[in-house]
Amino acid sequence: VHLVESGGGLVQFGGSLRLSCAASGFPSDSYAIGWFRQAPGREREGVSSISIKDDDTYYADSVKGRFTISSDRVENTVYLQMNDLKPEDTAIYYCAVEPEAIYLGPDSREYSYWGKGTQVTVSS
Repeated sequence: VHLVESGGGLVQFGGSLRLSCAASGFPSDSYAIGWFRQAPGREREGVSSISIKDDDTYYADSVKGRFTISSDRVENTVYLQMNDLKPEDTAIYYCAVEPEAIYLGPDSREYSYWGKGTQVTVSS
């Protein structure tokens, strides 16, 4: 299983970024992908997740209305569109996958495979 995140960077307060998570190495008809983030000195937080089979989604309260998760089943890629970014969104963002899962939420222990992360920095 291989996950590659991309799309992170430096953006100003109120700006936007789109993260991508390209997944490979497992059956692609049913799996769940989650986006997590970890800021220095803080615990890893579940940000959003999506079920590939039926498009069920989860959003943390802190990102509802600002972040949108979506998937491209042909490319096996999941996106996290992040709008109206705030300095508190600054963190390393990771994607994680659990093959054959129907739906998973924000519990990182339920995901077996992780990417290496991409840094998102929001300046004030």
